[in-house]
Amino acid sequence: MFLPSGPRRILAYRDPVDMRKSFNGLVALVNNVLEKDPLSGALFVFFNRRGNYMKLVTWDRTGYCLFAKRLERGRFRLPSGETTQELSEQAFRLILDGIVLGRGGRLM
Repeated sequence: MFLPSGPRRILAYRDPVDMRKSFNGLVALVNNVLEKDPLSGALFVFFNRRGNYMKLVTWDRTGYCLFAKRLERGRFRLPSGETTQELSEQAFRLILDGIVLGRGGRLM
């Protein structure tokens, strides 16, 4: 997996995002909509309208990293909650695999 070990905040944005956005567009969303610092080292997660495509952007000391994943079947689903949601690493890894979580990040 591409994530380094150690504590890291993972913030997921629930509202659909135009997946044509790249570094600058996603960093602008982090600044203006999420009102977070994109240089904090947190991992910011965005989804498309259909929910089968996700992009991740993070700062790694020397520049921004952008990762993308598309599910061939199914959708990425966040546990019910607010528009912006902090995820545990375990919950994030399950969502990344397309596993549906219940309320509060628990398995359904």
